[in-house]
Amino acid sequence: MMTFILSVDQLLSNVEQSFIFLFIWNLMRPFKPTSVFISSLEGGQEESPLKYSEFPLPQIISIQRHRDNLGFMAENGSLVTEFILLGFQVQAELQMGLFLVFLVLYLITMVGNLGMIVLIQSDSRFQTPMYFFLSHLSFLDICYSSVIVPQLLETLDTDKMVITFERCATQFFFFTLCASAECFLLAVMAYDRYVAVCNPLLYATAMTPQTRLGLVAGAYAGGMFNSVVRTGCTFSISFCKSNQVDFFFCDLPPLMKLACSETRLREQVIYFLAFSVITTSVLVILISYLFIIRAILKIHAIGGKAKTFSTCASHMTAVALFFGTLIFIYLKGNMGKSLEKDKIVSVFYTVLIPMLNPMIYSLRNKEVKEALKKALDRMRVSK
Repeated sequence: MMTFILSVDQLLSNVEQSFIFLFIWNLMRPFKPTSVFISSLEGGQEESPLKYSEFPLPQIISIQRHRDNLGFMAENGSLVTEFILLGFQVQAELQMGLFLVFLVLYLITMVGNLGMIVLIQSDSRFQTPMYFFLSHLSFLDICYSSVIVPQLLETLDTDKMVITFERCATQFFFFTLCASAECFLLAVMAYDRYVAVCNPLLYATAMTPQTRLGLVAGAYAGGMFNSVVRTGCTFSISFCKSNQVDFFFCDLPPLMKLACSETRLREQVIYFLAFSVITTSVLVILISYLFIIRAILKIHAIGGKAKTFSTCASHMTAVALFFGTLIFIYLKGNMGKSLEKDKIVSVFYTVLIPMLNPMIYSLRNKEVKEALKKALDRMRVSK
C-alpha cells in the first residue's frame, strides 16, 4: 500500500522538471521575476540580480542551473533551494494516528471515485449527460486528492518534509487546476439540471455529446488559465523571509507569508481571479436553481415536486460543501492570518470532500444504489 502511495507522490517529481519549469516559468515572463544572486560564482564580485524575463527560453535552462546551485537568499544570509513543509506539528504519539486516519480516508476516496467512474462507464443506464459530468467530477476528485494526500502522509511519517521549489510549484499548479476546474464543472452540472427540469422536452437536443464535451472542455480550459496565471504570480515572488512553510502543502496563504518582495499587484491579480472563478460559478449555480425552484413550485403533485427536487439535492449538497470552504479560505478578509484554522478547513476540502462526493451522489440516488447492488451481487456469484 505504501508503495502505491509513494508512486503517486513520485509522479510529481517526475513531472516537475520536464513540464513546470520550461512551461510555467516561460509563461511568467510578463510578471516581475524572482531575482537570483550569482555573487558566489563570480568569486566575490558584487551581487547582480539575474532575471528570467531578460533571457529567451533556451537560456533559461542554464540560468536554472545557477538557481539550483545558489537558491534564494534567506534573511539570515543562507541560500535555500527548497521549502520545508511543517505539517500539523502535533505530538509524536499523534502522528501515527493521523497518518492512519488520512491513509484510510485517501483509500476510501480512491475506491469511491474509481468505483463511480467504472459504474457509470459499464452501465448503459448511466449514459446520460448528468452521469457524464459526474464521472468527470470523480476524476477531478481523484486528481485533487492525489496531488495533496500522498505528500501529507509523507509529512506525517517524517514529521516534516523537504520539498524543492519546482516540486512546490508543480503541486500548486495542479492543485489550482483541479480546484478551478471543479468550480466550473459544478456550475456546468447546475446548468444541466436546469435544462433537465425546466426544458425536459429539449434536454436530449440541448445536451448532445458535442455540447457535453464542449462544456467539460471549457471547465478544464478555465481551470488551466487560472492555474497558469495564479502559479505565475505566486512563484515569481522572492521568498527570503524563511523556507519553512507552516502548512501541509504548497498553498497561497502560507507562501505569501514568506515573501520579501512587493506582492500587492500579484495579490490583486490572484484575488481578482479567485473572486471571478468563484463568483461566476456561484452565479450560474444560483440562477440555475432559481429557475429550477420556480419550475418545481409550478408542479401540483406533491410526489412530483419531491421527485424533481431529489434529482438536484445531491448536487446542492456538494456545491454547499465545496464553495463554502473555498470562500472561507480565499475570499475572507484575513486570509493567512490564522493558519491553524486554514489547515483544518483545507483538510476538509482537500481530503474529506473528495471522499464524500461519491457517497453524496450514490446514497441519494436510487439508480446508483441499484446498479451498485447488482455489481456487488455479480461479484459474489463470480466467486
